Amino acid sequence: ECIEGLHIHPSGIYVDVTFGGGGHSRAILEKLGPDGRLMVFDADEQAKANLPQDNRIQFIHSNYRHLLKFMRLYKALPADGILADFGVSSHQIDTAERGFSIRYEGRLDMRMDPRAQLSAWDVVNQWSKEQLTEIFFQYGEISNARKLADVITTSRNQQSIDTTAQLVALIQPLSYGKANKYLAQVFQALRIAVNDEIKAIEEFLLQTPDALKKGGRLVIMSYHSLEDRPVKNFLKYGVLKGEPEKDLFGRFSCPWKLVNKKPLEASNEEIENNPRARSAKLRIAEKI
Repeated sequence: ECIEGLHIHPSGIYVDVTFGGGGHSRAILEKLGPDGRLMVFDADEQAKANLPQDNRIQFIHSNYRHLLKFMRLYKALPADGILADFGVSSHQIDTAERGFSIRYEGRLDMRMDPRAQLSAWDVVNQWSKEQLTEIFFQYGEISNARKLADVITTSRNQQSIDTTAQLVALIQPLSYGKANKYLAQVFQALRIAVNDEIKAIEEFLLQTPDALKKGGRLVIMSYHSLEDRPVKNFLKYGVLKGEPEKDLFGRFSCPWKLVNKKPLEASNEEIENNPRARSAKLRIAEKI
C-alpha cells in the first residue's frame, strides 16, 4: 500500500526518510528506471549496512527533521514522492544493547542516533520528578504518571537505574490492566523524550510542501495517536494544531488533497505475518 500510494514514475525523485532495514527503499528501486533517484535518511548509521549496491540511491545519515537542507544540498528538489514510516525499526527493537525493548536486558539507551548526547539513562536518573511526570503523562498517556515518577526518583536515590531489566522490575508492580502494555507505554514515553520525536515529526511535516512538486505524493505510516494526530491535522487542514487557515472564500487553505479519506490499516493476514503492523495507520496525500 505504501509503494502504491507513492504512485512512482520511473524517472522520478523519491525520498524514504526512515530507511531502517531498507525494505521500502528496495521496493521503490524496483519501480524506478535507470534515471530515477532515491534519497534515504536515517539517524542511525547502523542502517547504512542495509544499503543495496545501487548508484541511484543516496544515504543521508541524519534525522528527517533536516529534510529540506539535504534535499537542497543534493539538488533533489522538488521530489515526486516522500515516504515516512515513524516509530522504531525492528532492528533497533531486537538489538538488546540499544535498550528499546521491555523483552531484552540492555543499558538504558534508546537513542535512535548513537551520536546524540541524551540517553534514557540520563532521563531516568537525572530528570526531575516533575519532568518525568510530564513525559509519562504526555507521551505515555499513563494515568498514574506522578506515582511512577515518585517511585523512580526514590529508587535512584539509593542506586542508579542502569538497565532495562532494572527499570521493568521496579515499575512492574505499578502496572494496571495488561502489564506488558503499561511497560510498553513507559518505554514509549522515554523513547519519545530521548529522541524528541514529536517535535521532529512536526518539523518534518512543515517542510514537506516545499519538498514536493505539484502532484507529488506524501505517504506516512504512524503507530500511535501522538504521531498520527499532527499528520492527520496537517494533511486535512494544512496546520499541525489549532484553527485551520481559510482563504477569502472560506475554504481551508491546505496544500493537500487526501488520497485516502480514512487511514489504511493492516489486513488480518499482514498482522498475522507481522504483528508489529497491528497499530499502523497509513495516510496518503497529494500536493495540489
